[in-house]
Amino acid sequence: MKGIEPGKHPDKALSAAEIRGLSKPGMYADGGCLFLVVEPSGGKHWILRTTVKGKRRDIGLGGLSYVSLKDAREEAARLRKIARAGGDPVEQRRRERMTVPTLEEAAREFHAVNSKGFDRRHANRWITTLETYAFPAIGALAVDSVTSGDVLKVLTPIWLEIPESAKRIKQRLRAVFSYSKARGWMSGDNPAEDVTKVLPKQVSGADHHPALPYQEVPGFILAMRAADAALSVKLAFEFLILTAMRTSEVLLARWDQINLEARTWTVPAEQMKGKATERRIPHRVPLAPRCLEILQEARELGEGDYVFPGRTYGRPCSNMIFLQCLKRMGRSEITAHGFRSSFRDWAEERNRYAHNVIEKCLAHRLQSKVEESYQRSDLLDLRRPLMEAWAAFATAKPAEKVVKMRGA
Repeated sequence: MKGIEPGKHPDKALSAAEIRGLSKPGMYADGGCLFLVVEPSGGKHWILRTTVKGKRRDIGLGGLSYVSLKDAREEAARLRKIARAGGDPVEQRRRERMTVPTLEEAAREFHAVNSKGFDRRHANRWITTLETYAFPAIGALAVDSVTSGDVLKVLTPIWLEIPESAKRIKQRLRAVFSYSKARGWMSGDNPAEDVTKVLPKQVSGADHHPALPYQEVPGFILAMRAADAALSVKLAFEFLILTAMRTSEVLLARWDQINLEARTWTVPAEQMKGKATERRIPHRVPLAPRCLEILQEARELGEGDYVFPGRTYGRPCSNMIFLQCLKRMGRSEITAHGFRSSFRDWAEERNRYAHNVIEKCLAHRLQSKVEESYQRSDLLDLRRPLMEAWAAFATAKPAEKVVKMRGA
């Protein structure tokens, strides 16, 4: 038996055979600050006695029945290396044993803890934006493995298309990462902290999204139908163009929001764009015949609550699907959101509809609060012929469009 002998520094002093024969209580040095402790009860376990940040620490490595001499030596060497580098081996082992949640799990926990201080609409909007834009792309990643590149993957497709929402998503991701650091799930820099430095400058003010001239929309839709993209993506994109709605509203569309008999789609208030301090209201969208055909095709593609479901059952499509479709078509110079501008230009130049009817189609709030306070109706009956005319124009074959123009 070999106990601690002051003044000596043993190196691999113990052997497996010798360890089995140890019965006298005490500490037996193997070398490299590794000791086998024999208890009065006969139990045997390993400890590493080392210095961590200037203080002596005894770190338990486990019982002999679970940790062999070879494994104990390797673990002792690994932990000594961490201590010599200025780290804390105890904290390192604690993090290694901890089950690190995914980004989605961490975000939902943060939301559950903190949303009690939010109003109901803000609480719903907070998690809905992440469900739409972040979770499909990076939600399944362990929160401690998410990089700034992953955050850019979420923000780049929407940074110019929906700038205000994109900034809020960045802020929410940053809060989730800060919460995760406080919970001990991750360490180091916050992945969402400095990503804006490599993103393009956002244009302030009204909508300024790269848009397609409305005259080219029919040709674009024909090209898109033939593009190398999933049918569900192409149906969702065409539905977005024909309804003149926003990306998030289309991706979050559910079947219980669709009324085929009334030919309407009602977007809930919490899914509508608006400031947290504004009172949002549901928005009814009149559905043109082609929109009803798209819904029928979408229903035949699969089941679930979402009209345009993502690859994971029960989840909406990723916010990047339209960006990817545009890239495959070689049309990266435009955005999905820009088709709202195409619709507005067409409605103002080719039709004699009142400005407030066009604005209602786009779900915009009227600039005049006095005018808005008196206008209680959502003007559905006036908007329906306008949206049906837009759908007919946008889906007309080029030849049909030329004949119509000659007859004008």
